[in-house]
Amino acid sequence: MSEVERPARGVSDLGELLATMRPELDPDAWVFATAAEPLAGAEVTVVEAEGVTSVLRKHDLPTAGDAPARMRVSPPFARITLQVHSDLEAVGLTAAVATALAAEGIPANVVAGFFHDHIFVPWPRASDALASVRALQRDAARAGDARG
Repeated sequence: MSEVERPARGVSDLGELLATMRPELDPDAWVFATAAEPLAGAEVTVVEAEGVTSVLRKHDLPTAGDAPARMRVSPPFARITLQVHSDLEAVGLTAAVATALAAEGIPANVVAGFFHDHIFVPWPRASDALASVRALQRDAARAGDARG
């Protein structure tokens, strides 16, 4: 049996994470859809007792004729990817971003991948959310400069 490659750990210091993250807005609209089985094209799948949630680009949704029975679909969301390799055990990044967005009245649904965190926000609030997360990054960078 071969060994599993273990990539270098990501950044775990909250100040460094916030100061060095580069939030990027994906131009595509995303949806959360639930059905009995995962949907083809899903980039995130969550299995829950009530059903399977698939997160996918809106244009990848099955057409009416191909859609599974009883599929439910959310309104569109925007995806903001935090371009910083965050450690899966880092403490506070999600809370800091969610708090900044909550201060603006913007809901946030966070998905962590191995390398990056992805924030899904309502499509109509995408620009506001991106501005809020960028402001958080700038403030953290200034605070780091003041300490250093």
